[in-house]
This record gives sequence, C-alpha cells and structure tokens, in this order.
Amino acid sequence: MKNKLSVFLLAAVGLLLLPLLAQHVGNFWVRMLDLSLLYVLLALGLNIVVGYAGLLDLGYVAFYAVGAYMFGLLASPHLSDSFAAVKALFPMGLHLSAWAVIPLGAALAGLAGMALGAPTLKLRGDYLAIVTLGFGEIVRVFMNNLDRPVNITNGPKGLAQIDSIKVFGFDFGKPGELFGMGISSVTKYYYLFLALVVVSVVICHRLERSRIGRAWMAIREDETAAKAMGINTRNLKLLAFGMGATFGGVSGVMFATFQGFISPESFSLQESVMIVAMVVLGGIGHIPGVVLGAVLLAALPEALRWVSGELDLQRLTDGRLDAAILRQLLIALAMICIMLARPRGLWPAPEHGKAAPQPISPKA
Repeated sequence: MKNKLSVFLLAAVGLLLLPLLAQHVGNFWVRMLDLSLLYVLLALGLNIVVGYAGLLDLGYVAFYAVGAYMFGLLASPHLSDSFAAVKALFPMGLHLSAWAVIPLGAALAGLAGMALGAPTLKLRGDYLAIVTLGFGEIVRVFMNNLDRPVNITNGPKGLAQIDSIKVFGFDFGKPGELFGMGISSVTKYYYLFLALVVVSVVICHRLERSRIGRAWMAIREDETAAKAMGINTRNLKLLAFGMGATFGGVSGVMFATFQGFISPESFSLQESVMIVAMVVLGGIGHIPGVVLGAVLLAALPEALRWVSGELDLQRLTDGRLDAAILRQLLIALAMICIMLARPRGLWPAPEHGKAAPQPISPKA
C-alpha cells in the first residue's frame, strides 16, 4: 500500500512539474501535452462504449464535434453577426460563461449518443460499426453545409474568435505568473485538462466497479446470456452510448476553447479511427492501458513532425521524400508491430476466471 502511495505521489509531482519544464524548451511541447490530454479524455469516453459494453463505435468523433460547435456558437460573435434578432439582444455578441456551456455541451452530446444508440440496439459487430460510421460522417457533412440558406455553422470556413475559458476571473487564454515564474496560456490549459482527466479516470473507475459496469461487461461477453440473467440490455446500451458521448462533448468544448477556431476538417473519419486505435492499442477495457495508448498515439505524430522539421528531410532528399507521408508510415508500422507482439494491447486488463496452470509432475 505504501509503495502504491509513493508511486502515485511521484507521478502527481511529475505531472505537475512537466509543463513548467517543457515550456522552457518551447510552447510546442506543452501544446503537444495538452492535445495528448484531450485525446485521453476522448479515449476514456470511447472506452465506455467499446471497452465496457463491447459496442464498436466508429462515429465517436460526431459527439466531439457536437460539443465543439455548441461552445463555438455560444461563446463567439458568429450568431450575432448572422442573425439580426440575436444581435438586437446581444450587440457585443453571445458570450455565455463556460459554467453554462460545458454542461450544455455534455448534455447535448449525451442526447445525440442516445439518439444514435436507439435505432442500433439490435445491431452488432460489423453492422453496428457501419451505422455509427455513417452517423459520424452525417454530422461532419451537416457542419460543412449548414452555412446556407441560413448560416448556422459557417460551413467549411469554420467558427473563429471563440472565447477562452474564464473561471472566477482567471483567464486561461492569457499568460500569467506563478511564484514569479511566467506561465503561458497553453500551460494553464494543461492543468485544466489534467484536472478533467483525473476526474474522468475516477468516474470511469467507479463505473467499472459498479453494478452498471459489471452489467456492461456481461453484455460485452454474451448479450444473450446477459438478457437471460435479467439484465435490461436495451437501457444499458443506451446508457453506454450516452455516457461515452458525454465525455466526447466535454472534450469538444475543451478543444474549441483551446484552439479558438473550429472547422469540419477537425472532425473527420480519420479522427474516429485514431481514437478507436488508441483504445485498442492501449488495452480494451483497461483504464491505464487506454491512457497509455492515447498519449502515445497523440504525442508520437507531433514528435515525428518536430524531428522531420529539424532534419529537413525534404531538403536532404531533394524533395523525393515527403516528411508527412513518412511520418504516417512510421506510425502505422509501429502500430502493426505492437499489435503483432501484444495482440491484447500494450497494457491489457488482467484476466480473471481462468484456472491457474497445474505443474506437471515428472514421471517416475
């Protein structure tokens, strides 16, 4: 017990000091840490759907988009610029507080998750994956085309001038000081995202150990047997979709305020596939594995981008080698090698319920 406590304390101190050290090297590295934490939030939410309930969801990025556009519309001047009635009520633009927008984004994404789950309750496996994939693409296409005849999302041009989060007068979008040390805005957002990740890990851990979590896992292992045992599979599937989507909505709100700009290109199918890959690569259904997979797959592309920029591969090879393509190739090869070596993920959940192997006694 004391060893575990010591490990947790060391990890906490390391996580608190990490951005302060990284910002001395450059804000690029702190920004990479921020995006890694955002992807951890997304992966934890998808783990509820895929890891606990066993429902393959390839349209998870749609809930990410719902939360981001909710915050973008309610915390930017876009609605006032596009609608005269809104401008008459809010001449300076509609800038709702984050305390109001974050719950709204989570609630709207949760409702969207249940709306997706309701017509897919009888689907499994590949069929469910195809339907959820289509849902994600429908949301992206809507965001891309809802700029006419009424300009709601501003189409492919996206939403700009999105407010930063302000808590009790503390503005996360502006640099500040801590004990005489300058702190950039990306460092402030790191601590906000880290707090959300800690809260999310606690929620996921409690869910996993609860009756609901055990019922989800029973559905994942054998839905017919779970139904025969009296588990209401219909309601629990809807709850899984709703809970997972809520995490996606909050992550979308954080992404919008962190970037200050959103567009439909940020919510493509590739993002959904990458989030699924984080869950599978780390270890389906295991919280530490999911966190590890999300950090690796979120940080590795950015680290390779920095390496390719420092080496200037295109200049060294006279333009014969595209650094962006090489970066994606290396990531794909790394994923293939890891899955071949560890098919259950980098940090899989411990197996329960299997008998220990019996030692073979030597023959006389």
